[in-house]
Amino acid sequence: MSAAKLRLLKKLRCTLKFEKLAWATGATLVAGVDEVGRGSLFGPVVAAAVILDPSQRIRGLRDSKLLPAERREELAIRIRERAIAWSIAAVDAARIDQINIYHASRMAMLQAVQQLAPSANHLLIDAMRIDYDVPQRAIIHGDALSVSIAAASIIAKVERDRMVATWDPVFPIYGLASNKGYSTPRHLSALRECGPSPLHRQSFAPVWSAPVPQGVLSFMEGDPEAALTEEILSDAEILSDEAIAL
Repeated sequence: MSAAKLRLLKKLRCTLKFEKLAWATGATLVAGVDEVGRGSLFGPVVAAAVILDPSQRIRGLRDSKLLPAERREELAIRIRERAIAWSIAAVDAARIDQINIYHASRMAMLQAVQQLAPSANHLLIDAMRIDYDVPQRAIIHGDALSVSIAAASIIAKVERDRMVATWDPVFPIYGLASNKGYSTPRHLSALRECGPSPLHRQSFAPVWSAPVPQGVLSFMEGDPEAALTEEILSDAEILSDEAIAL
């Protein structure tokens, strides 16, 4: 995150302003919606939807990017305990490569909203609109301005970090436990030296421009080591399904 953007986000106040405007229209179940992992080179984009309970105040809600990991973990627990409803959805790297990251982000958000029980009758979304037939408002820097969107960003961030960290022992060269798939110097160096894993986003420039080809291509061509690659991909599908089922 650039220093200028960070300074801007820190100045914004995360409040109930937009929730109150929605409640004033008669909406009773207002969901905040956000996604995380859009700029990552590895793994899924993850979205969350949260309907906060107006009677259950949760102190400290703000953009997940402004919170230390320990604080995010604490808030994620409180959000799950006190929210009227919450849900998480993930779209994996292969699908991202097929439809691009923008549409994959919208897909993850839509799936998260569709999974809410009870269903939302008004949406507050971070800088986006989705194909869901209820009133909705796209809010620029919504995760820094709306407590509902901030809550969604926090539980989505905690879940995605957990998902990516589980792959660190499988692909230790990339440093996934620390960088969560983003473009750190170590990650970019590993891509140049070793090439991407099967779970990297092949449509992202630092990945497709890596001088060493991705191992899964040899599997597609009938490489005798296909069994190992197939086992890794099978494990990836299982972990993604488990995350979506949360």
